Amino acid sequence: WKVRGAEAPSPVPFTGSIEGGLQDGHKITVMGRVLSTGESRFSVNFQMDYTDHEIAFHFNPRFEEGGYVVCNTKQLGKWGPEERKMQMPFQKGSLFEICFEVESSAFKVMVNKNIFLYYVHRVPFYQLNAISIKGGVHLSYISFQVRLHPALVPRGWVWGPVPSPGQPVTTVPSPQHIPFTGRIEGGLHSDTRSPSWGVFEVNFQIAFSDINNIAFHFNPRFEDNGYVVCNTRQNRSWGPEERKMQMSFQRGIHFELCFQVESWFKVSRSSPLFTSAACPSPQLGALNSL
Repeated sequence: WKVRGAEAPSPVPFTGSIEGGLQDGHKITVMGRVLSTGESRFSVNFQMDYTDHEIAFHFNPRFEEGGYVVCNTKQLGKWGPEERKMQMPFQKGSLFEICFEVESSAFKVMVNKNIFLYYVHRVPFYQLNAISIKGGVHLSYISFQVRLHPALVPRGWVWGPVPSPGQPVTTVPSPQHIPFTGRIEGGLHSDTRSPSWGVFEVNFQIAFSDINNIAFHFNPRFEDNGYVVCNTRQNRSWGPEERKMQMSFQRGIHFELCFQVESWFKVSRSSPLFTSAACPSPQLGALNSL
């Protein structure tokens, strides 16, 4: 999803806080457009707090001398030795996507789906609690993703909310086991989309502990050749079941499950529409737990 369309780009400079700090397995995606005129540089900084006194990773493309990218670390207000990559993967006036993957020893940077560089950590990354973007770009999208525990889904990602300028970036924690319950900050709203992996029932409910009021219960069952039950529970009572006599999941096989919230829940599994279930609109904003 885009934070804003091209007609209303997010303002730069942008700074957002990272609640809980960066962790091994985090993936940060930044999308936007390089300005065709004006500034010849832009930067993405992973730093401590909202000042630029402590910057663990400074990623700084420069459209000068044929174009190159500078990486550096700033400690106690002083820059360390620059690392330069004499290559420019960006173009003036063009869209871009940068993915920063936090690994135990380095930042892995991908530009437009291609690995561009690795930057070895000079300071502990878990101290970083803010991201700052400055310079000659229009920012259209930022997402924070968290790798699920390998025991659940190797190489899987769970999406966290997109930040607003100056607002916290909240990530979804990495659960260590099932059952898992997580908070949906701000509740559900129309156009909310939630990727989910696991085995398996998925409930959208009003509170962590309130299993007596479940607006949407999605429950694949591997019995009688396989089917999926959808239902709603109110005041401890289940409503009439809706059954889809089809099983698109297989035991031992990883899957991607996407819940898109409209005036109903639309459920797709690896892109094709799988099923849909009605949910009264007034309930959506009250749902804050998964």
